[in-house]
Amino acid sequence: MTPPPSASPLAALTGRLIVSCQAPPGDPMRHSDTLVRMARSAQAGGAAAVRVNEPEVVAATVAAVDVPVIGLWKDGDTGVYITPSVRHALALVDAGAAIVAADATGRPRPDGSTFADLVAAVHAAGAHVMADVATLDEGREAAAQGADLVSTTLSGYAPGSPRQTLPDLRLVTDLAGAVDVPVVAEGRVATPEQAAAALAAGASSVVVGTAITAPTALTRLFVAGLAS
Repeated sequence: MTPPPSASPLAALTGRLIVSCQAPPGDPMRHSDTLVRMARSAQAGGAAAVRVNEPEVVAATVAAVDVPVIGLWKDGDTGVYITPSVRHALALVDAGAAIVAADATGRPRPDGSTFADLVAAVHAAGAHVMADVATLDEGREAAAQGADLVSTTLSGYAPGSPRQTLPDLRLVTDLAGAVDVPVVAEGRVATPEQAAAALAAGASSVVVGTAITAPTALTRLFVAGLAS
């Protein structure tokens, strides 16, 4: 197994907030300059890192902020589509990502590689890997394959995980007791209280996206509330 690079960007995340600065296809916010400004605003507010989609946006964000950039590349919308191949992962490293986030579920990867292949390639290129998982077993396996962090990103969205409207704090606690790498709470964290609860449950850091950076989705919530 290729050893990971130095842990310097990981130490900066302990006990801190990571802000996911993304927008879905077709959303008015999905523009590189807008997303970079979003990342700069997150840094100004105290975020320890930002999570950014696609190499172009990663490169622009790296040039604009002084916090670690966690890069991912969503390619498609079914199966393994979060950084689905070694090629995607290395493109993110080339763009400047300090940490590459990738699907680490047990589902087959489109290029026939394994998650361990992706980890080895990213480590050899000098970056770290965040494993996006849905279950405890996936988190254990990802850590065993060399992931530097394990995140609950896919809980509730991938097969084998419970559908729920709240953060999966049980998975956070279970992972924290089962792996020797930092556990990141991500998914449906909607309030500062929920973020604090995630740290109390064993998370090393917390990712918040929609509740901070998605005005279209938040507007829809208010519109639906007024219509009910």
